[in-house]
Amino acid sequence: MAEPGVTRRRRAAAALLLLGALGGCGTRLPASAFSQAAASPANVFVDGVSATQIRVGMVDSITSPLGMDAFSGPGYGARAFFEALNASGGVNGRKIMVDQCDDSGSGLGNEQCVHKLIDTDRVFAFAGNSVFDYAGAAYVSSHGVPDIGGEPISSAYDQYPRLYSVYGSSEPRQGTVGWNGRLYGGTEVYAYFKQKLGAHVAAVVSYNQPDSVRFAQYMAAGLRAAGYTVVNEQVDFALPNFAATASDMKARGVQVVFDAIDTSGNGRLCAAIDQAGLGLIAKVTTVQSWDQTIPATYSAAPRCRNVLYATSSDRSYADTQYPAVAAFRAAMDKYFPDRRDQLSMWELEGWASAQWLTDAVASCGSTVTRACVEQFMNRPQPYDAHGLLIPTNFVPMPPTPTQRGCLNVARWQDSVNGGKGGWVTQVPDMNTTCFTGPTISYTP
Repeated sequence: MAEPGVTRRRRAAAALLLLGALGGCGTRLPASAFSQAAASPANVFVDGVSATQIRVGMVDSITSPLGMDAFSGPGYGARAFFEALNASGGVNGRKIMVDQCDDSGSGLGNEQCVHKLIDTDRVFAFAGNSVFDYAGAAYVSSHGVPDIGGEPISSAYDQYPRLYSVYGSSEPRQGTVGWNGRLYGGTEVYAYFKQKLGAHVAAVVSYNQPDSVRFAQYMAAGLRAAGYTVVNEQVDFALPNFAATASDMKARGVQVVFDAIDTSGNGRLCAAIDQAGLGLIAKVTTVQSWDQTIPATYSAAPRCRNVLYATSSDRSYADTQYPAVAAFRAAMDKYFPDRRDQLSMWELEGWASAQWLTDAVASCGSTVTRACVEQFMNRPQPYDAHGLLIPTNFVPMPPTPTQRGCLNVARWQDSVNGGKGGWVTQVPDMNTTCFTGPTISYTP
């Protein structure tokens, strides 16, 4: 089957890869309530598993220079899942002990976290990972520790065999990136805005920074393949002139804007778009920016804010008519009530990550091994995290000239939730909102 979500995956990654090397080192976070209980002398652990407990590691770049909220979401979602799971008795009689480590967004910090969690804490597996620079990825894979449902911010999840992205993967993952060093994605996101909204002139905004430029070029190629006229806009990372960018886009008849810039930059870009009087059909952001902080981030851009769209491979956290979403919301409200105004799709994806690991562990029955978990992860049957994800798997499939991809789409609207605003899903069913189009390749 074609790999759904690959385009969103690359777009989420590019929005985050803004600066090169980051400083800092790993920080051990305080254990949550359920991970503080020490094992009794009789509770002997083998590869992170005892008769009553399973040790799960979690690495998130929380105190990175990009801010506390840039990478913390998946950790909150995964921890909420495990809290709720333990409250209901655990998985096959075993409770989950979570050991979370903040790597500070640096490669050195990541290696320190990985070594501590594997060598000292002897975790069984990872879940809820959200890592800026996954420098320890090779070590995780070589030591046979499964990393389930991590956010593929870098190319590590397209390279190593024991790393399992939350979006699935069709790459071989045998130590080299992608297929002969190239990654592939579809054009379903661009097809949606062309066919459903009638857009045909698109701008791609990027910083003059290598990762941002590289991904902007990839998006531009996909847009052209989907039949768009493309306007490339590049701004200086240190001193961006968004006013000039907005003025140029207006002069060139831009209808929809895609970007490879950060959340703060998007807020300022939208403010400039409103000031210039540019009437867009859509301003498209990534799943990483699909959260509840939109009113604050886009406070100076009411018109642009209300044509803000986001795409993903999973259910919207606002759609509580789905039982799995309702369970996520209830757990977040119970265990992290201070996050009510900061809910995000990345938190939901962290929940899905924990669900995936739990289902893999449950498949093992009373004898829980890493080999059994990996057998579950590598099976050909698509997985949907109890309806949260567009079904996906990890079966390698060589690229083809075209591919079919499905997606979820939401639009921010100030008028909902009693005027507080919120994301409104725009498709009847993410599993059937699918498009077939050209396959685009690039070198990461």
